[in-house]
Amino acid sequence: MSTLSGKRVAFLATDGFEDSELTSPWEAVTDAGATAVMIAPEAGTITGKNGHEQSVDATSADAEAAEYDALVLPGGVVNADDLRLDAASARFARDFFAQHKPVGAICHAAWLLVEAGVLGGRTLTSYPSLRTDLANAGATWQDEEVVVDAGLVSSRTPDDLPAFNAKLVEEIAEGPHAAQTV
Repeated sequence: MSTLSGKRVAFLATDGFEDSELTSPWEAVTDAGATAVMIAPEAGTITGKNGHEQSVDATSADAEAAEYDALVLPGGVVNADDLRLDAASARFARDFFAQHKPVGAICHAAWLLVEAGVLGGRTLTSYPSLRTDLANAGATWQDEEVVVDAGLVSSRTPDDLPAFNAKLVEEIAEGPHAAQTV
């Protein structure tokens, strides 16, 4: 397994996230030696759709991509839809692409990437209902458990978490990707 010692990984979510899509990647990156940091639009605590509570370390308005080595976007319909409406969250996500850093998005999380305007010419997967939205944003959608495109790691559902986590850790360990850009 790749080591992520010394790496800082930002997780961006809000209330209504899919619990396992936050907790499982969080565990994968911290088990590999990284420090995970929770970013959300509001300070305090966020709650997943199944009740998992997560303390927020910084708000998206105050967070800077330059302080992190990678970004993870958990899914959940309510979470993803609410994040799309937060300009600071879209800016934060876009900055990871501008800085060529790895980004992981699972399930509905790709909605934020549509809003961030970073999907033109990219290949990814998501929950199947996002297929048209992603295509309209200029992406090529594939129905696979995990798709990796130059540092962008994507998966469809919680069933894909083992493959997602493995590729996420691998891409973070590799570091910046020149083709990971806006």
